[in-house]
This record gives sequence, structure tokens and C-alpha cells, in this order.
Amino acid sequence: MAENEDLSNSSSSSSSREDMHFFEGVEKLLEIWFEPNPSNKNADLRKIPRAMWDALLKTVRCEIISFTRNEQIDAYVLSESSMFVSKRRWILKTCGTTTPLQCLEPLLRLASEIAGYGEIEDLFYSRKNFKRPEMQVSPHRGFEEEVAFLDSFFEDGRAYSLGALNRDCWHLYTLSRGGGGSANKQMLNNITNNNNNNHHHHLHNMSNGHAQLQTQSAKMNLIESLQLPDPDQTIEILMTDLDPKVMAVFTKDVCNTALEATQKSGIHKLIPGMVIDDYLFDPCGYSMNGVSKSCGKKYKEGCYMTIHITPEPDFSYVSFESNVASSSYGDLIARVIDTFQPGKFIVTVFANKTSPAANVSRELEHLGTIDQWKRRDIQFSRFPTYDLTYAQYCKYPS
Repeated sequence: MAENEDLSNSSSSSSSREDMHFFEGVEKLLEIWFEPNPSNKNADLRKIPRAMWDALLKTVRCEIISFTRNEQIDAYVLSESSMFVSKRRWILKTCGTTTPLQCLEPLLRLASEIAGYGEIEDLFYSRKNFKRPEMQVSPHRGFEEEVAFLDSFFEDGRAYSLGALNRDCWHLYTLSRGGGGSANKQMLNNITNNNNNNHHHHLHNMSNGHAQLQTQSAKMNLIESLQLPDPDQTIEILMTDLDPKVMAVFTKDVCNTALEATQKSGIHKLIPGMVIDDYLFDPCGYSMNGVSKSCGKKYKEGCYMTIHITPEPDFSYVSFESNVASSSYGDLIARVIDTFQPGKFIVTVFANKTSPAANVSRELEHLGTIDQWKRRDIQFSRFPTYDLTYAQYCKYPS
């Protein structure tokens, strides 16, 4: 998204125009999972009222401009990107000079006092390198500052950078935890102890063998369900140096409404079955959230997609993100880059061990070229609860 930009293609004044106006399309992405509260089965982040979200977002320097929901997700289009609220997962993605880390303390307070959560299960903060980092404000003036800020909240945080630090790269801060949550671990210990006791009792009561075996089998199934997290995955495609003709669609010069831009660009075809909430900014810029009509009972926190577009030629940027599950993302990546025609793009895929996307790293390893785009970099990282694949592509022969 962007504001008040002259979209003329005069190359002679390109540098001066960028100095006069610049918008940082690169987003800061913060995703937090709260640990299930065994003493409060009704804990739910969606209990937090709209007025409190409005107040929280003021600390981030953005505001809500549109809203849609389904049974699993409340999805907000913001003046700078998006926010998604599910039962125990919260996602904030903001561009420009927003300050999403500043809302961490009030968010934790709301999660405790209103939603009913006391502990964070997992946290991910990530972003691509900024085009103009000197324009950011504290605590986002550099990744080192962001890490120091997060470290003041979390003793077990870890920071990583993937890609070439002197070119395009991607930063990540996450927690070094085993996953599953302390409540699940305690419950697991209790069940395991009971199983051992029941097994000992079973040896002395052979007449009740069939019933004991059924009970033990049911408990082992419960143990397995506690050990294995719900399937989760996220794919991001971060695109730069985009085709100006494609980007022109996301201006009021070419389209009068967001619906027109969505349909003319083909965004509505990227992932079928999404309820789309879109917004076309004046004079240019575009945002959309999509929530799935149905993504299955396995995905308790719901399925979404989101796209944000800064179309100005001097600093064009498009981001695509979704948690829709797939064992292969090659076709989706091809559809996205064919739609927007970037000069360069980064792909990141997070997947836990129960996700259908758990082996996507092998797929990306074999995707050396995707149509006109050639892979320049690929890296793999394994974390306690997730595997991460990072890949960077350029349109050749660049």
C-alpha cells in the first residue's frame, strides 16, 4: 500500500521523486500462539472487543478499515496491512513505519485479562530487509534493535537471518521451546503414570484383560494426540521489482473499486474457496484478506490468505501469505508469480511435523527454475517444532 504518489514513468526524475515520496511496502510479521488454558476451556482471543483492538493498534500506528469473519477467524484489513484473530492464534502484519512490537505488552495484558490465556506457546517475528531502513522508528530501526526489544520479554528467544546479508535477506526471531505446552506435558505425565499403574494392576487381574486393553489403547491414543501438535504451515512469497503494467491495475487510474482490481488481476483465482475482503487505496495501493469457507476440522484456528501491494515503480512490492495446507506448493507459487510478474521474490515455508507440507523443502530443492525465474539461494532450518525453507529467485537473465 502507498499514499499520494505520482505514477508517471519519467526516468529522469525517478531519484528526486523517490526522495519526495517513499512508502516501505515490506511488512513486519508477528504471529503468536497462546498455550491452551486447562483451567479455562472458554479462553478465546476473539473475546477481546473491537474498541480494545482499536486502542492496541494505535500503539502500532495503524487502524482498522475493514472486517470479515467466519467460525474460526476474525480478519481485519488495516490501513497498513492485516490482523487475524483466532481462538488462540494472533497474527499482525504491518508495513510502512508501523511499530508492531510496541503492542506486545498491551496484547499480553488483553490475552490474560480478557481472553483467558496466561502463557505464550510459540512466537514468530519475521520480515524481509527494508528498502529504506533509515526511515523506520524505534524499536524497528534495525534487526539488532528488534531482537534486543524481544529479548526483554523472552529469555528463550533466538534470532536468525537467512539469505545474503548484502542483498535480499529475511530475518526471523522465534522461541527455542520443545512445543506442546507445559499443560500438555503435565497431562501427558499424569496419563503415562496412570498407564503404568493400570498395566501393573492388569498383570494381577487377567480376568479383566479385555477391558484393561481397551482402556490402555484409548489412553495411548490420547497420549499420541497430546504429543502431536495440530498441523500448521505458512507460505510467504515476497516480491519486488514488479511489472509496472501489472502494478497499474492497483491504482485508481485503472480501477475504480477493489473488486475490479481483484478480478482484473486474477487474485480471486489464486486460492479457490476464499471469502475475499479487499480494499483499493486512493490514489494507489491494495490490500485483501481471504478466509476459507471450509478448511477441515484439523485446522482449528482457520485458514486464510492475505495480499498487500505497493505499486509505485520506484519501490514496488507485493506480499502473499497463506496457511492453506498442501503437500506441494509449486503450482501455487507459479500462479502467484505469474499474476504479479516480479523481478525477484523470496519464498518461505514453515511447517510442523504433522503438516501435509512437512516435506515441501524437498520440492523447493528440486525447483531450480520456475518458468522465467531461476533460484539463486536456498536454505533449510530445523527448529524444535517447525521446519523452515527459504528460497530466493530472480527473473533471468538478470
